[in-house]
Amino acid sequence: MAVPKRKVSPSRRGMRRSHDALKAEAFHECGNCGELKRPHHMCNACGHYNGREIVAAGL
Repeated sequence: MAVPKRKVSPSRRGMRRSHDALKAEAFHECGNCGELKRPHHMCNACGHYNGREIVAAGL
């Protein structure tokens, strides 16, 4: 049966988990209304994407 030969130190455990942290979400300003929106997503405030109105405002 496989058993670890030595205890994993907190430092080595932390180094292994260094890539598991949550990334900060990116936001850009909408070119139409100036609200913050996710990149490559339609603006929830005005319904525009890539300079075109995708969804009518107010829906």
